[in-house]
Formats: sequence, structure tokens, C-alpha cells
Amino acid sequence: MQARICVWNSLSFIITQIKLKDKRNYLHCFIGRCHWFISEYDGEDLFFGYAILGDSRFGEWGYISLEELRQIRIPPGIEVDCELFDPPLKASEIEEIRIH
Repeated sequence: MQARICVWNSLSFIITQIKLKDKRNYLHCFIGRCHWFISEYDGEDLFFGYAILGDSRFGEWGYISLEELRQIRIPPGIEVDCELFDPPLKASEIEEIRIH
């Protein structure tokens, strides 16, 4: 339990100290017109990143569960696919991410 608290404290510190445009994104998950650009992971189930759920004008930063991503399916059973950014890309380098 102590390790989890430490992870959450670190995550909160990182979020408040790094400008969103400078956040490094390590993973891009997608299905249909939905995209998740992942910049942080708590080591268990929670991602932090930028989500676009169909309309890029309404994309936003937030949290998503890895388990929830694994459960998403569109007929006839297509699953979320992911690509690794190597090297990681800053949010400002990703065309789909709108920095306000």
C-alpha cells in the first residue's frame, strides 16, 4: 500500500510540474475514430493522457483504465490497437493533440 501512495504522490507532482505541451507521450492507442495518447502509467491499471473520442475538437487530458481499454470492442470484435512512440513525442509534436 505504501508503494501505491508513493506512485500517486509522484504522479500528482509530475502533472502539476510539467506543462501539458511538454508532456512526453509513450503510447498511442486507437480504435475507429477514438485515440488515446498515453503519457503516464501508475504501474497497475491507470493511464494519464490525451483522449479523443470521435471528434478531435473535444479532446481532453484525463485518466483511463488499462482494463477499460482492453474491454473496448467494435463489431465484429475489433479490439483497441496500440503503437509505441520510440522515442517518446512531446504533446506539442502530435498533430491530433490540441494545446489550449
